[in-house]
Amino acid sequence: MMNNIGQIERHSQNRIVKLFKEQLGYTYYGNWEDREKNSNIEESYLGSYLLKQSYSVTVFSKAIYELKQVADSFSDDLYLKNKKIYAMLRYGVKVKEDVGTNYITVQVIDWKNWANNDFAIAEEVTIKGNRDKRPDIVVYVNGIALGVLELKRGMIDLAEGIRQNITNQQDGFIQSFFATVQFVMAGNDTQGLRYGTIQTKEKYFLNWKEDELDNTELKIDKYLKKLCNKERFLDVIYNCVLFDAGVKKLPRPHQYFALKASQERIHKKEGGIIWHTQGSGKSIMMVMLAKWILENNANARVIILTDRTELDKQIERVFNDAGEPIKRTGSGRELLQQLTQPLPRLLCSLVHKFGKKSEDNFEDFITELEENPVQTIGELYVFVDECHRTQSGKLHLVMKTMLQNAIFVGFTGTPLLKQDKKTTLEVFGSYIHTYKFNEAVEDEVVKDLVYEGRDIDQKLSSPAKVDAWFEAKTKGLNDFQRSELKKKWGTMQNVLSSRSRMEKVVSDILFDFSTKPRLSSEKGNALLVASSIYEACKYFELFNRTELKGKCAVITSYNPATRDITTEDTGANTETDKEYIYKIYSDLLEKVSANANQTKTETYEDNAKAKFRDEPANMKLLIVVSKLLTGFDAPPCTYLYIDKFMQDHTLFQAICRVNRLDTDDKTFGYIVDYKNLFENVSDAINVYTSELDTETFNQEDCEVLLKDRLKMGRERLDNALEELEMICEPVAPPKGQLQYFHYFCGNSELESDLKEREPQRTALYKGTVTFIRAYANIVADMEEAGYNEKECTHIKNRLDFYLKLREEIRIHSGETLDLKTYEADMRHLIDHYIQAEESTIVSPFGDIPLLDLIVNSGISEAINSLPTGIKSNQQAVAETIENNVRQKIIRDHLIDPAFFEEMSTLLTAIIHERKNQALSYGDYLVKIASLTKKVNEGKKDDVPKILTTQSQRALYNNLNQDAELAMACDEAVLYSKQDNFRGDLVKERNIKKALFGLLNNDGEVERIFQIIVNQKEY
Repeated sequence: MMNNIGQIERHSQNRIVKLFKEQLGYTYYGNWEDREKNSNIEESYLGSYLLKQSYSVTVFSKAIYELKQVADSFSDDLYLKNKKIYAMLRYGVKVKEDVGTNYITVQVIDWKNWANNDFAIAEEVTIKGNRDKRPDIVVYVNGIALGVLELKRGMIDLAEGIRQNITNQQDGFIQSFFATVQFVMAGNDTQGLRYGTIQTKEKYFLNWKEDELDNTELKIDKYLKKLCNKERFLDVIYNCVLFDAGVKKLPRPHQYFALKASQERIHKKEGGIIWHTQGSGKSIMMVMLAKWILENNANARVIILTDRTELDKQIERVFNDAGEPIKRTGSGRELLQQLTQPLPRLLCSLVHKFGKKSEDNFEDFITELEENPVQTIGELYVFVDECHRTQSGKLHLVMKTMLQNAIFVGFTGTPLLKQDKKTTLEVFGSYIHTYKFNEAVEDEVVKDLVYEGRDIDQKLSSPAKVDAWFEAKTKGLNDFQRSELKKKWGTMQNVLSSRSRMEKVVSDILFDFSTKPRLSSEKGNALLVASSIYEACKYFELFNRTELKGKCAVITSYNPATRDITTEDTGANTETDKEYIYKIYSDLLEKVSANANQTKTETYEDNAKAKFRDEPANMKLLIVVSKLLTGFDAPPCTYLYIDKFMQDHTLFQAICRVNRLDTDDKTFGYIVDYKNLFENVSDAINVYTSELDTETFNQEDCEVLLKDRLKMGRERLDNALEELEMICEPVAPPKGQLQYFHYFCGNSELESDLKEREPQRTALYKGTVTFIRAYANIVADMEEAGYNEKECTHIKNRLDFYLKLREEIRIHSGETLDLKTYEADMRHLIDHYIQAEESTIVSPFGDIPLLDLIVNSGISEAINSLPTGIKSNQQAVAETIENNVRQKIIRDHLIDPAFFEEMSTLLTAIIHERKNQALSYGDYLVKIASLTKKVNEGKKDDVPKILTTQSQRALYNNLNQDAELAMACDEAVLYSKQDNFRGDLVKERNIKKALFGLLNNDGEVERIFQIIVNQKEY
């Protein structure tokens, strides 16, 4: 191990191949780099396996044919092909041995007896496609490719392997090979292993997590042995793969282990509780468990109960999207009726449809149920979502009595507090599996939460006048009457003063929408929790007078009806609360057309929620009271403004509305509290820990990681600066420009040096962006965060230094940094915190590349546009221009190989003359400017004028400067080419046939065709 630092990828691959062979027991098919006709369905290996299973040659040949027909189909996209193949792998391939005979189901994988399968790997598997590719390791079961692993050397981020897998799945590469693939993996020796499946986006690739204390080997070795263990590999594929509304999903580790623990409990005919924190995929967990129960017990039926209409709809949507049809009952009577019939086997319902009885006759009601139990059919498994909430009103006793033989599994996203615990455990039993908030944050399953308390003082503008008004109005009343009116007046005072306060809350939130990065970029949005429907409507009215008009909505339990106001007319000139609410709702629903089977209110709310989830720029704020605080998942939601007293489960459920993963610029979920619900962070934690049974739980078991905003902000900023200083620490003294260039670029004329130091430059770029974001997040509150004036100046100076350093390194290396990723954060910083003259640091050339500046404005102006640190040094100027020219040559080489090869030779000669001082600086600039013009325009001055397009010139340069032949080839391509010919073998052949008529040489045709493919004009 002493000599492994910096080892090449080949060494790692040799070790991984040995691991598969010796520790996992896989057969080694070999190195298939030069093997012809590699496939995702290796017919010889699959046929050999099926022959051992006693299938006739005719039968298994037909089964293989059916598999390959689907895998090689051009009519389906990758998702659909993979879904069809998965069904054939899981359920078998149906074929007839002869015409007129019955169908035979050929099981190409033995799922029940995993050891009865042939597990193997091959390396360097060359796959022929639109562009040939060579996955590092392919995992085969019975000759069928089920896994692909891309390996990178320890110094290369494994994200490169992930992106390589994603590229390989595209239509222009080897997409069809992935038709059978279930696991897509990437890893290296320094970061370990990440896994996904087909079409998994980079940010959703997962880390496996198991036996964390075991640190005896490299993480990639450890987790390959966990995931590719033969039994587990097939178990995950068979029991945990979901096709969910166009997205294929594999389980996260906590979901897999919860499923295994639940299976053990179900085998013992026992229920229990699954505590998986908010946002960690409880609905997916339900689908997997329900599917397993129904498949493994022909007599089983699964009922899923929730206590919110929103949750009920969500459960129905998730199951249907995952291909598991579920019946959603419309009434209690329908639910009971369905339970007395054998079908459907999968149902969902609202929990209160079990019926409500008053306390007076509750015992009689229970006795009646016990004496006349519901005659249900089948073995019932009852899943109860947010199970702790079902206990109020003795509902648990109703459920247990009505469904006497059912097994109950409770799901919750919060810990059980003492007042819920006894009754919850009585119904469901003990915990089956737990996955707590802090674990989910650590695993990056959900976002961490940042807490900020805001206080808005309330006071009457003239108490004396109010008292005088009160005295005048209450003359003639006795003391009792005055006392009763005083109580009423106390409430009125709150209402009268609340408008002023609410206007301040509105102004506060609007300010956030202008200044907070996620809100001002329109990528994120917010929820505002009001204390009552009346206040929610007031807030809605106030926001509708601002720029949020048309981009906010109010969602409450209210549905307007004329009967609401028939007794509300007091004869006074003011509206009652009910009249005001009715008026607001009537106005907002006036132009709404109700969808089928919905009221206007339901239609309005569904439209608002859909926009909030899918179009955050068009629905920025939802004002709610209690709806949407559970079971409503909207990844863009970033801020939760609380203006309502809440506690315990209700509060925790609410704040977790903002912790869902979204785009990379969502770093936290933010809680803004106007009700002083948490005096400090420790109080927040106590809400979820102090009432727990300490014999069963430790306080840290259910730690809620709400962070004080300023404390968190300072910590992030300090860490970001420290990380940047560490990145630059190895730079040699005296740490001048040249030393930084050497450390981050090496000899910038050597491509190998630039490539070798790419990790250092990437670390610098990422570290600088992290520093910018951390600074922008807290710069307005530096003093409150505890920074003194000297520290503030130091941090600002370091930010200025690293911005300039990053630009100089970027330009010196000839790289073009993709600023799109950081655009929102940079724009926010420029707009709010950086003075105009400093904005040039971000991009010295604006949107104009250096080469364009040289061509369009002259070399003097281009040099003058360079950062001060570069333009003051003649050698630095020369190297910067040369690197940009070389980058252009490398990038565009395939467009015109002959031309750019010549340009490369000329550049090398000019550099050689400069270094040997054979040129004056002035003469050097003239030569390099002339070369730059040719490289940038892609042509020399002596090209025949008849060649008017880049494509014609490219053909001319690569056909021995034969203008007549170049024009003929150009005309042949234009005549024979069809739309979207790239990657289409038939259309490509038409072009090659036309070229062959002119070139009469297969090799020449292939060479020129590759140039044609790279021409934008074709």
